[in-house]
Amino acid sequence: MRYIKNMVDLHTHSTASDGEKSPAELVLAAKEAGLCVLALTDHDTLDGLDQASEAAKKAGIVFAPGIELNIQWPTGEFHLLGLGLKEISPSMKNLVRSLKERRVGRNKKILAALANDGLDVSYEEFLAREGPAQNGAAHSEDTLGRPHIAAYLLEKKIVRTRQKAFDKYLAKGTPFYVDFEGADLSEAVKAVLESGGQPVLAHPLSLYVGWGKIQGVLEGIKAAGVAGLEAWHPGAKEGECRRLERLAREMGFFVTAGSDFHGPNVRADRKLGKTAGGYKIDDRFYYEELLPRL
Repeated sequence: MRYIKNMVDLHTHSTASDGEKSPAELVLAAKEAGLCVLALTDHDTLDGLDQASEAAKKAGIVFAPGIELNIQWPTGEFHLLGLGLKEISPSMKNLVRSLKERRVGRNKKILAALANDGLDVSYEEFLAREGPAQNGAAHSEDTLGRPHIAAYLLEKKIVRTRQKAFDKYLAKGTPFYVDFEGADLSEAVKAVLESGGQPVLAHPLSLYVGWGKIQGVLEGIKAAGVAGLEAWHPGAKEGECRRLERLAREMGFFVTAGSDFHGPNVRADRKLGKTAGGYKIDDRFYYEELLPRL
C-alpha cells in the first residue's frame, strides 16, 4: 500500500458531538499542528462533516469523513469508527437517527433521576444552557450526552470538576447511571460499508476483555465485517499498543491510530496528531487505497 507522508490523525471530535472546537476550528488547529490528513469522527452524528470538508479544502488538508458509532456490547464500551465515508447511505441515516433518539431519551432519564434525588436540575434548563450554538457549530438536542451533562453540573456548581460529575453521578456504577442502547454491530458495519467507508474497531481495550480472550473476541468482530483496528490510542500504554498492532496484523486487520482529540478544556492530555506515549501519528497509518483522497 502507498502511504501519505507526514502526520495524520484518524480519530477526532468537534462541537458537533462532545468536542471543544467547531469542525472548521478543528481543521485549522490540525493544520497548525502540522497534520496533512484528518478524520472527523463525532459520536453518532454526521453533522460536522460538511463544514470540516470545506475548511479542509481551503487548508489543503486531506479530509476523511467519519463517524464513531456506539455499539451494543455486554462489557465496557464498543465504539466503531466509520472512516472515509463517501456518500451517506439511507441505512446510515436511519441508524444515526435512531441513535440520536436514544441519546435524547437517556439524557432525560439521567436528569430526571438527579432531580428526583434533590439536585436543582431540569432537562429544560440543561437544554437551554448546552443546546445553543457554540463556536460556530450548534449543539442540537440529539447530539448532547453525558459530557454535556457534566458541564451543566459544573456550571451549576454542583460539582467542582467534570471528572467529579462522572465519578459521583454519571459513570457506570453510580445510582444515576443510565445505560445507552447502542447499535447492533452487523447493522452498523452494513451502514458504514454502504456509505463507502471502512469499519474500524476503536480503542479495543475499552471492550474490557482480558488478553487471554481478546483474540477470540476479535475473531468474532472481524467475522462480522470489521476491517480495521485502532491499535494506537492515548487511553492505552505504549506497550499495549504495540501488542495490539502485532495481533491486528497477524489477524489481517489494517491498523489505524488516533488522538481521540476533544480539546484542551475537555481532555488536556490528548493532542492532535499524537497518540499513546505522546508519539506522533506517522504516515504508515493512512492508506490511500482504503481511505482515498476526497
